[in-house]
Amino acid sequence: MPLLPLTNPGDSPGPVFKLGVGTLLPTARLLTRFDHHGAENLPAPGGALIVANHISNFDPVVLGSFLVMNGRWPHWLAKKEIFDVPVIGWVARHADQIPVNRKAPGPEILAHARRALARGMTLVMYPEGTITGDPLHWPMVGHTGAARLALETGAPVIPVGQWGPHEVMGFKTMTFPRVFPRRTMHLHCGPAVDLTEFRGGIHDQQSVRRATEKIMEAIDAQTELARGESAPDTRYDIRTGQRVAKASLS
Repeated sequence: MPLLPLTNPGDSPGPVFKLGVGTLLPTARLLTRFDHHGAENLPAPGGALIVANHISNFDPVVLGSFLVMNGRWPHWLAKKEIFDVPVIGWVARHADQIPVNRKAPGPEILAHARRALARGMTLVMYPEGTITGDPLHWPMVGHTGAARLALETGAPVIPVGQWGPHEVMGFKTMTFPRVFPRRTMHLHCGPAVDLTEFRGGIHDQQSVRRATEKIMEAIDAQTELARGESAPDTRYDIRTGQRVAKASLS
């Protein structure tokens, strides 16, 4: 495998991270086709928040490959409990992934993430919080963590839409990897989401929710390009199992 670029020094991958990438990236390129677009929208060096739709257990490999091939080594937010699991926790810690303590009070839930952005790292978040449960497989109602991080830190928010990873490992229900025939992984990366209208509104719940929906709309736009079709004007809320009008969220 050719030497991979590192355009963002803040990511500073260690040997465990490099070993993982050196194994997964060539395998993904061999077994799938990459149809990636929008690398020019990745920002200059410094902290950045990559927000994406989540459709399959395989899409982190696709998104990670795109970022690494373009010089940014991603750091995912994962629940703190994973870091206590033997082997997996060791790998997560030594690959500089970011723990989220969901039991911590208020702002402390994302304390590690804020410090990582301050160090100039590339963070990846799925604002839906889980693989989409939407029967139509579009991005669901988002959680507010990404918007809060962006408003607190000023880090650029880069939206990504993906389509195709579900053909390898299914949607919400995981399947054994299907690699024949060779599938195409469609990924579109868009320009940074403009959240300037919400600056100073971090303590205003309505502003945070509106900023969250603006982020989800940007992910929708990239997912439309990846899927080649238009998103519905409603969004699935996994908490209620109902669809809600996007206009009511924004």
